[in-house]
Amino acid sequence: MTSDRAEYIKNWLLRANEDISVINSLVNAGAEDYTSSICFHAQQASEKFLKAFLVYHNINFPRTHDLDYLVIECQKINTEEFEIDFKSLTDFGVSLRYPDDFYIPDVKEALEYRDIAFNVKEIVERLMI
Repeated sequence: MTSDRAEYIKNWLLRANEDISVINSLVNAGAEDYTSSICFHAQQASEKFLKAFLVYHNINFPRTHDLDYLVIECQKINTEEFEIDFKSLTDFGVSLRYPDDFYIPDVKEALEYRDIAFNVKEIVERLMI
């Protein structure tokens, strides 16, 4: 692996883990007040972890926020580990940032999406060691 590619992967993981830290901070501050932000950062973290995994395996991908597309690409490398149901998490990456599309998830849903992001983090980091 080239040092440039290693640095690129490191940056994807750094940014993904920043999103994880934001999720933890929001949950600790009171999840009920930040549910849509928790979901947004869960989508962002999941996306970045999946992209880091693809880069690690030298797989090119288009600019996309579609978690289902990204996980299918990851499944081509490791089918068993990437059996992840993102539900509607992709929607929090782009469309739900605009006022006409606002949807405020409840705490249970936000924490469920948080758990999905944490699961993606665990899978990717374990497989990249």
